[in-house]
Amino acid sequence: MKEISNLMNYRSDVKVVDATLRDGGLVNDFFFMDEFVKALYLTNLKAGVDYMEFGYKASRDMFDESKFGKWKFCRDEDIRDIVGENATDLKIAIMADVGRCDYKTDILNRSDSPIDLIRVATYLNTIPAAVHMIEDAVNKGYETSCNIMAISNSQESDLKVALDILGQSPVNVLYIVDSFGALYPEQIARIADTFLEFAAKYGKKVGIHAHNNQQLAFANTIEAVGDGVDYLDGTYASMGRGAGNCAMELLLGFLRNPKYNVYPAIQFIEKYMSKLPAEGIVWGYDLQYLMTGLLNQHPRTAIQFTKEKRTDYTEFYKEIVVQD
Repeated sequence: MKEISNLMNYRSDVKVVDATLRDGGLVNDFFFMDEFVKALYLTNLKAGVDYMEFGYKASRDMFDESKFGKWKFCRDEDIRDIVGENATDLKIAIMADVGRCDYKTDILNRSDSPIDLIRVATYLNTIPAAVHMIEDAVNKGYETSCNIMAISNSQESDLKVALDILGQSPVNVLYIVDSFGALYPEQIARIADTFLEFAAKYGKKVGIHAHNNQQLAFANTIEAVGDGVDYLDGTYASMGRGAGNCAMELLLGFLRNPKYNVYPAIQFIEKYMSKLPAEGIVWGYDLQYLMTGLLNQHPRTAIQFTKEKRTDYTEFYKEIVVQD
């Protein structure tokens, strides 16, 4: 069992990352009103959040701009319209997916950009490409993380090879990503130990991005921070793809560092987040997401089930068990 001192105390190295616009954008195709984004930015400032992730730097050649809101592409001028010069302690982040972005041209030099952190998202089989992206971002002056997706599907031996390769790169943070919401706290503890071993060897930090398919995103994040993981992702009202993520309001309420303040989060959820379901924007724990989490499957089938407004849960379970 985790030592209570690891949970009741606080470490100054802990950083909270708001991923609402990016992961939440997967729910509404990134169509957020500027008023919402500005209010979210101001809420993060008041709440003491360390990083705000605006969205993706997606390739405009690969993705039709008419089908997505602007935070799918995160032009620097659009970010500046919200944050100005961002003369605050809150840092700005974006995500760049391996193979889905034009990072050499779309990510400008840090000196010309409002962005501070480039979060490179990769699977284990694209680690070499991720390293090239990390090196490009570092050479341009950015902080970087590498978010290793679908970690629940990885072999330990493959993961260790990947972490050793990344350890030798200039990346700052190595991220555990439970993409399918399939992991339990005991598994997170073992995975965190592996990540922390390589982080200590190469002088890196470790982060976690959890999904809530089995209602364990918060529990898994608490487990990770108790193990020594420093970068913690959350989203307001858990807004994110499928079952959503670790709730920011839970995370801020839990952390013992007095810099964090849950009250602005509650205000923002009441004023802005509570309206979204009435507008037809759907996310959060439900039986279909539980099923894909239990089976360690990508939630795409559950997302389609939700879009079709199906309620035949037992039939859906039989369908995905056959696929498993």
